Amino acid sequence: MTNSFKVPELLAPAGDMDALRNAIHFGADAVYLAGTQFGMRTAPANFTLEQLKEAVTLAHNNGVKVYLTCNTLPRNDELPQMEEYLPKAAECGIDAFIATDFGTLSLIKKHAPQVDVHISTQAGITNYAAANAFYSLGAKRIIPARELSLRDIRTIRENTPEDLEIECFIHGAMCVSFSGRCLLSNYLTGRDSNRGDCAQPCRWTYRLLEEKRPGEYFPVGEDEDGTYIFNARDMCMIRHIPELIEAGVSSFKIEGRAKSSYYVSVVVNAYRQAIDGYLKNPSPDYVPEQWILDEVYKVSHREYCTGFFFGHPKENAEIFYEGIYRRYYETSAVAEYYDGEFLHCQQRNKFFCGDVLEILEKGKPPVEVTVVDLQNEDGESLESVPHPMMKFKFRVPFPVSEGALIRRSVSKQGETVK
Repeated sequence: MTNSFKVPELLAPAGDMDALRNAIHFGADAVYLAGTQFGMRTAPANFTLEQLKEAVTLAHNNGVKVYLTCNTLPRNDELPQMEEYLPKAAECGIDAFIATDFGTLSLIKKHAPQVDVHISTQAGITNYAAANAFYSLGAKRIIPARELSLRDIRTIRENTPEDLEIECFIHGAMCVSFSGRCLLSNYLTGRDSNRGDCAQPCRWTYRLLEEKRPGEYFPVGEDEDGTYIFNARDMCMIRHIPELIEAGVSSFKIEGRAKSSYYVSVVVNAYRQAIDGYLKNPSPDYVPEQWILDEVYKVSHREYCTGFFFGHPKENAEIFYEGIYRRYYETSAVAEYYDGEFLHCQQRNKFFCGDVLEILEKGKPPVEVTVVDLQNEDGESLESVPHPMMKFKFRVPFPVSEGALIRRSVSKQGETVK
């Protein structure tokens, strides 16, 4: 393993421009996003070609790379559109395409040969023979099947060229199906999960129906809230930075192109500090500071596990009774500037004078502050900030940097990282 694999890339999702800006601000080395065609997530806003060019310029000006997803499974009638789209996307200056399909890979090599190609986890790469085959076809990076353990990944690393990069999902939602190749959504709703339109039926609650008793639904008992027989926990590997690096993972990928910019900010910040902390103290026993571990619980999430990385997750990952996300904090505002007395902000969610908020700056533990002397832009006193995106200010006894998040606890946290 070369030294390039010792310093992993932190790769963040960007469903829109706001998430992109926050990913950059809080320390991502690269972002992955989709255009308006051929991406595996249709729910996010995604990027037109004009927006993509703007995103690439912003990212590159900050030393951040941009990877564009073209990882759907295109059909015959879509190939002419793809041939037209690929060179236009390449002209925007992207650093790599993410592809699943062999045909897409060949079209990228034909129409945008100057752009690197990363092979999506949906390709289902489970061994070094497959990894080497993609490398021989021009792939710069592979994203192995999510069903692999760290031992499997280490074996691939040891049996592939050093310049073939390995990217792994290390945080976020997990699909119950093999490498995300699912037909459940197609069958139940007609929405094709392999074309970016998954309805996520794995997250639904289910009942048992006996064919001779129509309309009579029987619970399959997990608890009083129902049965979520396909629902997977979320992945969290923030305690396992040394193991990931030792296995040869080149890029640490955070799931979440459909997640909020707040989610992206907090999770990127946490992993940035965890990775940098390890690099300062590269010990196999390294554990991030507690405030960093706590941060991943301050975003919307399901109960966490470590997926397949340490063996089969049957006992702790793939079937989980709780279908809802846990949410303990919400964004109240974003800091714009500090004038030496007042912190000037833009509102995201309503809060009141007298509330206790938490300020999260890049690379720093969060700090609590009580809202006092709340005012609008004209200096008039306010009892609350009820209007979306309104500008306001309140007195803060210490400097706060631009882009800091101001958030509010919406319920008791009551969890710690295991």
